[in-house]
Amino acid sequence: MTTTAHGETLVPFDDVLARYEPALGLEVHVELSTATKMFCGCPATFGGEPNTQVCPVCLGLPGAMPVVNRAAVESAIRIGLALNCSIAEWCRFARKNYFYPDMPKNFQTSQYDEPIAFDGWLDVELGDGETVRVEIERAHMEEDTGKSTHVGTTGRIHGATHSLVDYNRAGIPLIEIVTRPILGIGERAPEVAAAYVRQLRDLIVALGVSEARMDRGNLRADVNLSLSPRDGEGAGVLGTRTETKNVNSFRSVERAVRFEMQRHAAVLDGGGSILQETRHWHEDTGVTTSGREKSDAEDYRYFPEPDLVPVAPDVAWVDELRGTLPENPAQRRTKLQAEWGFTDLEMRDTVGAGALGLVEETVAAGAAPQAARKWWLGELARRANDTGADIADLGVTPQQVAGVQALVDAGTINDKLARQVIDGLLAGEGTPEQIVEARGLAVVSDEGALGAAVDEAIAANPDVAQKIRDGKVAAAGALIGAVMKQMRGQADAGRVRELILERLT
Repeated sequence: MTTTAHGETLVPFDDVLARYEPALGLEVHVELSTATKMFCGCPATFGGEPNTQVCPVCLGLPGAMPVVNRAAVESAIRIGLALNCSIAEWCRFARKNYFYPDMPKNFQTSQYDEPIAFDGWLDVELGDGETVRVEIERAHMEEDTGKSTHVGTTGRIHGATHSLVDYNRAGIPLIEIVTRPILGIGERAPEVAAAYVRQLRDLIVALGVSEARMDRGNLRADVNLSLSPRDGEGAGVLGTRTETKNVNSFRSVERAVRFEMQRHAAVLDGGGSILQETRHWHEDTGVTTSGREKSDAEDYRYFPEPDLVPVAPDVAWVDELRGTLPENPAQRRTKLQAEWGFTDLEMRDTVGAGALGLVEETVAAGAAPQAARKWWLGELARRANDTGADIADLGVTPQQVAGVQALVDAGTINDKLARQVIDGLLAGEGTPEQIVEARGLAVVSDEGALGAAVDEAIAANPDVAQKIRDGKVAAAGALIGAVMKQMRGQADAGRVRELILERLT
């Protein structure tokens, strides 16, 4: 066993799997890209000055009357249809009563036992091509809360000197998508969790109902995890679950599941009981810590929202929305693989890295498919891994990557110099062309300068030069390397080789 800096004891992952079976559940909140909020006309835009996008309705002032946002209902129906759900012919909103400082009404307008979409599924493809069907219990409409900022050294309420509340986000339309328990996945539970959230995000983006940017909180995942013994008492019965709240990256979803499996096993091995609670995920340390004891549904005192009429989508409207659904992601991947000429392994790696959409946009911007894949799964994936970020959140756009490749194709830079251009993109130094000019990275095309460098390399390496004269052309690699070093990588290696062979053969 190991112990974290927070004092949590962990069981090695393989030992967890030897004795326990995980059960996984995911609740994903999707912030919709509507023009206005769920129940009022306030703008639903990101990044406004605090508390400027509010009104009596979303502030919960007495006498204010909500009205349902039709566009949000439409988005909810389209999400439900895309997840193979049944769409309710009649459903209601409910009040979910609990106190949060950033929830001005002291209740959340949500849906409880009458969601707009229910009984669906999503087939999730894993890295090796295996598919796991994740059953969707429901997708329901609700509103977001405001945002609390805790001022202090930790950034959390514990240890804060004071807290600030911004109600701009209060009332933003949300769709919460809840899975049924995902069972029988064993060691692949962390992978399944991350793959599900990634594929769900791709679907949401394809629907055009949300930007689904995890770094902005447009899409947030709550990870539910429990363990049950593989043998003996309790086997086959779902264990007590914990809920790790607001995990905001694919990588963190995977790490949070793995951590909680190891932590649960340590508690159970020690004869303890799992507390049903919410947990906070710490990205910097890779651990979860206790939040609050988790409430059951009855603790929220749900009751029908008296200020809103029921929602009863017309069947013809639902059928019309069904016709607007985008191409199935699995079918789209198959089509793209054929167009790009990728092998099964290349396509699985692209999907697994979360780079499918990025590669597609880079190809659309003019790059060849293999070149686009090379940059995203090579240099940029390495940078993402080094920084612990998701590849989509690096700040480099597909258009910029296509611009880098265009410079390579034109002979302006080579692959080695292109990596320095990517450094500049990550540092926000401008467009690829601006970076090449500012850093002086263009390939040297001056024949006189190249010839002089070749002559110098030949003179400095007479033994190698003689081998080439004797017919051992492969030895030219050493001279090419010497020339490239002298010219700081800013030479066309192919042209350098031609000049060497012209002089020595």
